[in-house]
Amino acid sequence: MAFISIFDVLGPNMVGPSSSHTAGACSIALLARKMLGEPAREVGFILYGSFAKTYKGHGTDRALLAGVMGCSTDDVRIPRAYEMAREQNLKWNFSVNEIETEVHPNTVDIHLLGVTGKKVSLRGESIGGGKIRIARINGIEVDFSGEYNTLIVVHKDRVGMAAHITSCLSQGNVNIAFMRLFREAKGDTAYSIVEFDGELPEDTRQKILEKEDVENVMVIDVKEGS
Repeated sequence: MAFISIFDVLGPNMVGPSSSHTAGACSIALLARKMLGEPAREVGFILYGSFAKTYKGHGTDRALLAGVMGCSTDDVRIPRAYEMAREQNLKWNFSVNEIETEVHPNTVDIHLLGVTGKKVSLRGESIGGGKIRIARINGIEVDFSGEYNTLIVVHKDRVGMAAHITSCLSQGNVNIAFMRLFREAKGDTAYSIVEFDGELPEDTRQKILEKEDVENVMVIDVKEGS
């Protein structure tokens, strides 16, 4: 018999009318902001399915915009997201895609440009009850929930890379919950995604970066607002 949490029944602590259209949207955008690792200068949202049809009426637009500025789902500032964006000189754009239909009905693509020129793009799905799934990072298909602290290592697909990552984590006494590899093609760019318990020691990220062919390391702390 499957275990059902009381939080699955009640839904998330949130500001907004819909756990899927506001809380889930905000969580996707906040996760994108954490991956970027710095304030955003420009953001573009492409909405699909139900998101595309109801994003203004259900507050999805405000939730997404607030999320990329570091707001969590229960942040009372979400209703004034447009005003906040203007105050922060954040440029934004919403567009809808009604051509691509073979996607989850609550799907958004987010393209972020940071204040120092860093770029991140992802595709997120709000799958119900405030829960989300990240389906793409920078065009590469991935699959993780954002429910755990997460390490995303961008690297070339090389022999020994997984061993290097797990060795660094072991030295930092980090307990791995899940680890998966996603790649464009053999030998090409790959994403090793590690969901882990506890905190990541400050020097572990740097140790992972020291290996040749590691391009970037992103750390997502689920407890941090931004």
